[in-house]
Amino acid sequence: MRKVKEVLRLKLDARLSHEQIAAALQISKGVVTKYVGLAAAAGLDWPALESLDDVTLERRLLASPEKPRDHVQPDFGRIHQELRRKGMTLMLLWEEYRAEYAERQTYGYSQFCENYRRFARQLKRSMRQVHRGGEKLFIDFAGPTVPLADGARAHIYVSAMGASSYTFACATERETMVDWLESTARALAFYGGVPALIVPDNPRALIAEANRYEPRANDTVLDFARHYGTSFLPARPYHPQDKAKAESAVQVVERWIIARLRHQRFASVHEVDRAIAPLLQRLNERPFQKLPGSRASAFAQLDAPALSPLPAQRYELATFKTVKAHIDYHVEIDQHRYSVPHALVGQSLEARITRTTVELLHRGQRVACHARSSRAGGFSTVSEHMPAAHRAHREWSPQRLIDWGQRIGPATAEVITRLLAEHKHPEHGYRACLGLLSLAKRYGQPRLEAACMLALQLGAFKYRHVRDILVNHRDQSAPAPARDWVSPDHAHVRGPGYYQ
Repeated sequence: MRKVKEVLRLKLDARLSHEQIAAALQISKGVVTKYVGLAAAAGLDWPALESLDDVTLERRLLASPEKPRDHVQPDFGRIHQELRRKGMTLMLLWEEYRAEYAERQTYGYSQFCENYRRFARQLKRSMRQVHRGGEKLFIDFAGPTVPLADGARAHIYVSAMGASSYTFACATERETMVDWLESTARALAFYGGVPALIVPDNPRALIAEANRYEPRANDTVLDFARHYGTSFLPARPYHPQDKAKAESAVQVVERWIIARLRHQRFASVHEVDRAIAPLLQRLNERPFQKLPGSRASAFAQLDAPALSPLPAQRYELATFKTVKAHIDYHVEIDQHRYSVPHALVGQSLEARITRTTVELLHRGQRVACHARSSRAGGFSTVSEHMPAAHRAHREWSPQRLIDWGQRIGPATAEVITRLLAEHKHPEHGYRACLGLLSLAKRYGQPRLEAACMLALQLGAFKYRHVRDILVNHRDQSAPAPARDWVSPDHAHVRGPGYYQ
């Protein structure tokens, strides 16, 4: 347009011929004729042209006269919000627009889309991404911290839903993995549901390997995601545009919450939390500048219906450790030993350790679960984990052996009782008792009962004594008849007369 304006200046002001103008500007005479004719048709002389800028001159010379438009204008602000719903398309919104104004003149689909894109370009850069309702939760920590009375500082955790920008903020002592996950659990409880994806930055507290193509979260973070039925999708390293929602939410929290706390003095992180709560509510209820509604209303319409339900129990922080089942089918964790099924001896297991429990996993399957114990050097053993022989040995007790003998007969029970009583520790007599009871399999219970009765009469009740009685068939011989004893005559026997 600068050259067109120069053509008109040379013609209308300098009064040069078409040939002279064409030679001076290195254009054809036809072009000179064209624009001189357009200026004459528009009724423009040089004083009027001189004050016009390029845009106005182009419109006056080249634009065709606009026809009056009476199309119904769509509510593009509402359309922009509706597009954030899962499954929503511009085609569907255009059909609803046509149906709503069926009696009036409406835009065709292509013009409808062009007008919407023109509207979207007027919004902020961070609003150009289209986030589906309930799809993503963006999390981050604010840069500024809040000073405490003891010299420490409270760190501010911030999260925002992708579709509605509904924001949550809370104070933590540090920015460790525990703080990240505890704050995220609080955020999910605040939203009342679980999104499909959680998008953090690449903090070392959460991401074990910040790879651009295959980032790997640590085991505790993956366990958190499994508990809530969601997934962590870290942003690319050094690409803050991947989590523009989080960056925007952090900026808003810094301006509307942290800045308002700068004159207050806090003794603890809990006091900071209590001060944040009312400011957070005001922030979420504050109306948007260019879109209808607020963060709270947009969340109720877009994100809340699409969130998955929360699990019945809140996540309990767990750590993971690789352990090996020793020959005694126990693994050692914090100097305490926990049993696993004996078939896993020599296998490497994964221990999931919480504040109250110890779970042992083999190839992703839970094989044992124990209450966590702080007793160093102690054992936590489940009977089902033991081999059958070990379990039987563990279940032995003095009373059980006596009851076993009682089923054979009272003499057998009495012999077992005496065998156990003659040792300081009853366990030392277990093998003798078991050997005694095993004689019933070879000789039968009636013979064993008779042999035990004879052994009691003889005062010889050890295992080998009863065994010899059975081997020699002493239990089957008829007992000698009892006779009255008569003292023999002897010189040394004084007799009853001596004491008269």
